[in-house]
Amino acid sequence: QVQLVETGGGVVQAGGSLKLSCAASGRTFTRDAMGWFRQAPGKEREFVARIGWSGGREYYANAVKGRFTISNDSTKNTVYLQMNSLKPEDTAVYYCAVASYGELLIRTLPSNYDYWGQGTQVTVSS
Repeated sequence: QVQLVETGGGVVQAGGSLKLSCAASGRTFTRDAMGWFRQAPGKEREFVARIGWSGGREYYANAVKGRFTISNDSTKNTVYLQMNSLKPEDTAVYYCAVASYGELLIRTLPSNYDYWGQGTQVTVSS
């Protein structure tokens, strides 16, 4: 059974940084893509970034481009989201997700992803 566990959330001042981690287990993910999404109160879940499991083909939402970096360590089955220059509007619950067989496809819709973590709260104070 696929399990995704996000860690690294917290409270940070505007302009600060956080690094989220997502530990994946339960099967091999060789042909999959990993994505990060976020959901603020009263808003729909939105795409943040994705990466192919083997590395590469990173893709970002415009709102985070140039500030966030997605990466992965396949030897540790872990995906990361480095978040710099954080803004109050980045406040949300952040989720990681798996898109099965999606390594070569740029998928940005939540419905494209099959497995989800429980989420980690990121709060950016002004």
